[in-house]
Amino acid sequence: MDWILETHGLTKRYGAKAAANNINMHIKAGEIYGLIGRNGAGKTTIMRMISGLSTPTGGDYSLFGKSGSEKSKMLKNVGVLIEEPGVFPKLSAYDNLKIKCLARGIRPAGYVEELLKAVDLGDVDRKKGVGSYSLGMRQRLGIALALVGDPKLVVLDEPINGLDPQGIADVRQMLLRLRDERGITIMISSHILDELAKVADSYGIINEGTLLDEFTAEELGKRTGEYVAIRAEDGQTALKALKSIGVEKAQIDEKGMIRVHEQLDNSAAMAKALVEAGAALHEIYIHNVSLEDYFLGVTGGENNG
Repeated sequence: MDWILETHGLTKRYGAKAAANNINMHIKAGEIYGLIGRNGAGKTTIMRMISGLSTPTGGDYSLFGKSGSEKSKMLKNVGVLIEEPGVFPKLSAYDNLKIKCLARGIRPAGYVEELLKAVDLGDVDRKKGVGSYSLGMRQRLGIALALVGDPKLVVLDEPINGLDPQGIADVRQMLLRLRDERGITIMISSHILDELAKVADSYGIINEGTLLDEFTAEELGKRTGEYVAIRAEDGQTALKALKSIGVEKAQIDEKGMIRVHEQLDNSAAMAKALVEAGAALHEIYIHNVSLEDYFLGVTGGENNG
């Protein structure tokens, strides 16, 4: 597969401490990639390196299939919002964007207006300084600034951190539009895992500078989510009994557990069918694992801050 971003043993050390250690990460075009980790796990360090804001002390990475000296030419296709956006607080969103556009040599008519519209700031008073903006408005402006130059990859470090529920929902919908309507690949870090699960197509879990796992949303669905868990003496007999009552979406996992992904409110009928079929039912229950539960299981901790 061709990756829009691929890292090869990417490492960043500060003295004896490895803030990012031997990272092998893969992001494909047109997806939202969620980078998950506690505060201090190494998320920002990785994002700064792949954005050209920090130099690796080991390993390397490729952008849009280019590595080595050719890679630096690709950085113009990467938009970045790490920590708070750098803005002129007394100027409006329009003027802040216009200044960055001029610095990048971008002058097409209506370009700034389109950026403001893309981040839901099109109706904001142009005389209003961004210093009086809400946190959600400032974050959306920061994303607009990252979009200057029409990047193909946008890197966003904790863009929903500190936002209220409405602000989070607004940013979530905006990210989905950028992916679906503009085809922008987005790498986003967040510790609000329930929200991340609503937008991400793929994930990477980092802990203490090490990338522990990478998986797609489809793979996550197989590892998490809600399903009826059944343990029976004879799995094949159990599957036939379930099929006899109209249950089609059932399979036996690697541990011998039957997972049923439909008719979740019909577990009593499932149990009855298995008993009548002589499948020797050992246990049946509703199993529900969230992205947060999975993260904690992989990292072996209780706090995902």
